[in-house]
Amino acid sequence: MTIHPAHVPVPCRPAGPPVDVVAWRRCRLLEAGFPAELAEQLAGAAVDLHALLQLVDRGCAPELAARILSPLDARAWTS
Repeated sequence: MTIHPAHVPVPCRPAGPPVDVVAWRRCRLLEAGFPAELAEQLAGAAVDLHALLQLVDRGCAPELAARILSPLDARAWTS
């Protein structure tokens, strides 16, 4: 029996020239499990991407990670 993955993520590192930084940040956030709308908002914001990814890697929900690192703008990340 062969098991095939349902979804293979597309890497954020293309073989060609460097991509737009905001597009790369959005891609990394999507890979980490952030909802599309939240990833779009955070990709262009002055938020530490590495800190966001570390929080999520440690089990923090993406929405909570965004609130922790942007507490003054928390309303923008909630629906």
